[in-house]
Amino acid sequence: MFASDDVWLGAMVPKRWARRAVTRNAIKRQIYSVSAESGAGLPRAAHVVRLRAGFDRKEFVSASSDKLKAAVRAELRQLLARAVRTPAAQAPAPSAAPSSSP
Repeated sequence: MFASDDVWLGAMVPKRWARRAVTRNAIKRQIYSVSAESGAGLPRAAHVVRLRAGFDRKEFVSASSDKLKAAVRAELRQLLARAVRTPAAQAPAPSAAPSSSP
């Protein structure tokens, strides 16, 4: 699919789960920062990190709060560790080549 043999990472933070742009941008910055720290261990592929649940504005009042950053970083580290640990399980098994006899 991609001509490059690099690790690609994309971030998708829907407005549905993080209403304010400043919060979405802060979450994306955390995604890119954490992945850069552990990017060497990811398999060579295109990866997309997508926010699938909302952040409660009552609990995380500010987008720049240390509490939000810590929560995002902790979850991302778990996600990336799982991605590094199980690339072989997700890859299709190589098929045996048919033998040809003359």
